[in-house]
Amino acid sequence: MERFTISLDESLARQFDELIAARGYQNRSEAVRDLIRGAIEGDSRRGPPAGYCVANLSYVYNHHERELAERLAGLQHDHHDLTVATMHSHLDHHHCLESVILKGATVEVRQFADQLMAERGVRHGQLNVIALAAEHEHRHARQGAAHVHYRPLR
Repeated sequence: MERFTISLDESLARQFDELIAARGYQNRSEAVRDLIRGAIEGDSRRGPPAGYCVANLSYVYNHHERELAERLAGLQHDHHDLTVATMHSHLDHHHCLESVILKGATVEVRQFADQLMAERGVRHGQLNVIALAAEHEHRHARQGAAHVHYRPLR
């Protein structure tokens, strides 16, 4: 058996202990193992990313976390080709909610979302992906390059 240590703030540790008691776990280790198994199973069900999508990435973060807001903005700038729009909302004195609309190759959208949600200080990250199908391609009179219009797959 391999061991590792994690750090939790007091509030999260208390909430986790309440979850453990409510579900009848004997200890934290078994609860963590089940959470990890569930995450692995959920990730395997999402299947390999293919095609194009539009997605909403939402997450909460503490804007007092050292340089986090700058890192998040930097990631969005690094992926400006995927980022369509961002909405920022102040939840309280410490926490912000951001919702980022993304559009592009599904594999790239998921990689970007995973990278952003893995940033230290990002909480409650969730990606909602909507697969797109190519509808038609055309050129506009003033623009030489052709582009594709997409529609939701289902």
